[in-house]
This record gives sequence, structure tokens and C-alpha cells, in this order.
Amino acid sequence: MNANEIGKRLGIGVRVAGRIAQQRAEEATKQPGAVPGSSTPTSRIVPSAADIRQAQQKTHKYTRAAGRGVGGFLRPFGRVGGILWLEVTGFFFGLFALFFAQDLWRARSGYASGPLHQRFWIALALTAVFAYLSISAFWRAKRK
Repeated sequence: MNANEIGKRLGIGVRVAGRIAQQRAEEATKQPGAVPGSSTPTSRIVPSAADIRQAQQKTHKYTRAAGRGVGGFLRPFGRVGGILWLEVTGFFFGLFALFFAQDLWRARSGYASGPLHQRFWIALALTAVFAYLSISAFWRAKRK
């Protein structure tokens, strides 16, 4: 089964589930004393607060079930997406660490004193911070 077939089947399933939920919601809100086929407001009975509350509870039950179903379907994608996000951010933090490591290498002669003294220590701190962020992102991705 390819991705297009999965998408088609998922779309059909969502549409069918939507129609079923809509029909059930309409059934739940039907009024017991209404005359079928009549559109005049005098033929309808005003629903009580208990009838409205009961209809809302039924609708809420179906909505909650649909939400759990969609959540269960998306959970694996969320896990993979989280791992991918950690790996991408770790990669970019690693690029920044390499950039600052190059500056650190250029300023290595001034680590004790000299015109590049301050630049060396700033480059060292930034290299350490970004290297830590890169390593920790990959570590967290591995643990997930």
C-alpha cells in the first residue's frame, strides 16, 4: 500500500466518521414533540434544559472518542517528529560549534595575553556552549 492509497482511505474514513457524527448529533437534538415535515415554529416544542444537557453530553461523548482516535493515530508520528526535531537542532548546534571552533583556532595565539585574548575566551565559551547543546540534543534523541 503506497502513500496515496493510505491518504485516500484516511480521507474517506474521516468523511464517513464526520457524517456519522453529524447524524448522531442531529438525532440527539431532535425534539420529541416536533411534527415531521412542518417548518412552522408553532409546531415545535421548546426543549427543556435537561434535554439540551443530554444532547450536549452525547455530542461530547462522540467528540471525545474522535479526539482519542485521532490522537492515537498521530502519536507515532509525534514521537518520530520529536526525534527528528532533536537531531536537526543538534546538527545546527554542531555547525555553530564548528564555526566558533574555527575562530577559537585562529585566536589560539592570544589565549594568555595579546590583542586576541578576549576573542579567544569568547570563542572558547561559545564553542563549549554549542558543543554541549549539540551533544545533548543527540543524546536526548537517542534516549527517545
